[in-house]
Amino acid sequence: MSRTRAPARLPATMQVLERGWLSSNSIVFDDGDAVSIVDTGYVSHAPMLAQLVETARRGRPLSRIVNTHLHSDHVGGNAELQARFRATIVIPPGLAAAVRQWDERRLNYAATGQRCARFDYDQLIDVDRPLRLGGQQWEVIGGGGHDPEMVLFYNHDERILVSADALWENGFGVIFPELEGGSGFAEQQAVLDRIGALSPRIVVPGHGAPFGDAGAALEVAYRRLEYLRSDPQRNARHAAKVLIKFWLLDVRRTTPEQMQRHFAHTDYLRLIHQRYFPRQDFAQMIDLLVAELIRAGAAEFAGGMLHNRN
Repeated sequence: MSRTRAPARLPATMQVLERGWLSSNSIVFDDGDAVSIVDTGYVSHAPMLAQLVETARRGRPLSRIVNTHLHSDHVGGNAELQARFRATIVIPPGLAAAVRQWDERRLNYAATGQRCARFDYDQLIDVDRPLRLGGQQWEVIGGGGHDPEMVLFYNHDERILVSADALWENGFGVIFPELEGGSGFAEQQAVLDRIGALSPRIVVPGHGAPFGDAGAALEVAYRRLEYLRSDPQRNARHAAKVLIKFWLLDVRRTTPEQMQRHFAHTDYLRLIHQRYFPRQDFAQMIDLLVAELIRAGAAEFAGGMLHNRN
């Protein structure tokens, strides 16, 4: 399901299409004679998004698709919207070559076991220049943490932050670089510090409803970050469960055998197994993580099938 949410103090030129957790939120900007959209959700929801955009554009062209980062749940509708509306696709510069070559390993679609319809870009975001959306100037801010190539957008006049997956009301996105042995916790700390210095009036996150109390969200995020960085296995365990849950959101139900086959071919789950669960075989690790999702009410076994629960 998707629903349109318009917080009271957002400018009239912004319309937030709040999605579920399989798809990121999308933000439609009224540019006057045309509209732009920031982020396009997951590929299986692309037809639904196209219908929402058709209504939101009110007969005007969809001129631009702008992506905060290239994870599958933020770019899955790019191809459909570009084909239907002939929109220009604008992406952050870091993985431009991978997009052009459609390198699913560098783009992390192979690593996560997720799908994305192939698209190409037309322009790159200039991180040193403001981006104009909805008649306003938006500073481009490096995201780090969740994705080294992610960008955020901040409008100083209205004090509105488009935070992507750097800050949600109750946390932030998985710190993927740490799974690969890279640095991500320090970068997540830095972006939270930057958000705190900006002191936004409204935060439009990549997932969940826009919210006004950035200070409270930052307190939650700092506590969460300290919890994860104090024991890196926690981050790995959390990441693995997020990837399993994401797949369940997509397929809705699966047999244990299908699930084992799917994740046996995903780089992140294999890496997590090798680095953090070496004393268990792969199937045991998956069973353990699924059991935790079931206890949390995020999944259930019934009739020999594993079912997603929202």
